[in-house]
Amino acid sequence: MLCAGATGAHASEGAPSSAPATTAPAAAPSFPVAMDARLAGDDKQTRFVLDLDKSIPFRAFTLADPYRVVVDLPQVNFHLAAGVGNAGRGLVKAFRYGLVMPGGSRIVFDLAGPAKISNSYVLDPDNGQPARLVLEFSQVDQATFDQSLQAASQPQLRPAIADAVSTASSAAATQNNDNNDAKPANTAPADRRPLIVIDPGHGGIDNGTQANGQSEKNLVLAFGLALRDRIEKGGKYRVVMTRSDDTFIPLDERVKIARDQSAALFVSIHADSLPRKEGDAQGATIYTLSDKASDAEAARLAETENRADAIGGVNLKEEPTEVADILIDLAQRETRTFSNRFAHLLANDMKSTTRMYKHPLKSAGFRVLKAPDVPSVLVELGYVSNKSDLDHLISENWRSKNVEAMTQAIDQFLAKRMATAGPAN
Repeated sequence: MLCAGATGAHASEGAPSSAPATTAPAAAPSFPVAMDARLAGDDKQTRFVLDLDKSIPFRAFTLADPYRVVVDLPQVNFHLAAGVGNAGRGLVKAFRYGLVMPGGSRIVFDLAGPAKISNSYVLDPDNGQPARLVLEFSQVDQATFDQSLQAASQPQLRPAIADAVSTASSAAATQNNDNNDAKPANTAPADRRPLIVIDPGHGGIDNGTQANGQSEKNLVLAFGLALRDRIEKGGKYRVVMTRSDDTFIPLDERVKIARDQSAALFVSIHADSLPRKEGDAQGATIYTLSDKASDAEAARLAETENRADAIGGVNLKEEPTEVADILIDLAQRETRTFSNRFAHLLANDMKSTTRMYKHPLKSAGFRVLKAPDVPSVLVELGYVSNKSDLDHLISENWRSKNVEAMTQAIDQFLAKRMATAGPAN
């Protein structure tokens, strides 16, 4: 059932020149451009067509719970009209697209029910027509769908993406080796400054909240980058971003980044929204981890945010075993105490620079807060659905003030922890 796209024949690069070899600066990569996308058909047979400026390879696979088809591509610049993919047709309820990693893009189709890719191909440009990626979906029964899932290989990085990333990594490694040959080995002592991980939510294929022409992923990235720059300017701490561009990062990978580098603090940045039927809300909220949400709104938000991996089309990992749960719980108890302490410090400092939600400290089961050994908070800067909050979120002056407040809270929190740990630790 899973398909592999094939591209048409490509012209060769030309005969090698007899001129002396020279070292030219590497040209900026020219990524394929997607100009248009459309659906046709009914609930038995549905066709998807993507217009491109050049032929590309692709790989596709299906996922269940919910029913999805995922198409992995080399990195593509999507120049599609606003709103494309929001409305479905036939077997496809909706689709989304975007960058999932440097060198790789992805299209995720939300299906109305079990279906298969009955045909797929790429057409080369011809007679003034663009190149086209074509997928044809056919309805199947549940048993057929389940069998196709069992036969499929694990859809982590498909070759269309993995090959591109491998090439980029090889080029980077070659450049690093060249640099190492020209420079003496770095013998500087290890940097023992505390590490802070800043996690701008969403990204790439996952836009997050969208309202009034603004996407959450862009707003929180701008805030996260400003916070990073302010912290690094102070020189007290090291900073790692889970993403510093418009790239999709799975939730578990965000946590892994913090744990692998023994982070002293993990701060996830988001901006909430309420559906119109639920009225209006305003102000910043700070969340810490709990098994039970502090209220219905916290539960709703956690459930929405925890679906990010499904939006991105990645498989969710199995839950830990019972033994692992016990060990994790023991470690989390102390970590939650530190997380709550930082949340209170942050709320106290932010209340002087922005409006806070009526109940600014909440808890819920956010997956990005589940590192058992890294104090973690999730900050909802405000509501994109509220005009006043949105005006603040796009204001550089407001951003600067709240970055300063957050930096001050980080200083207070880490100063006490470092004093407790002592210089040897």
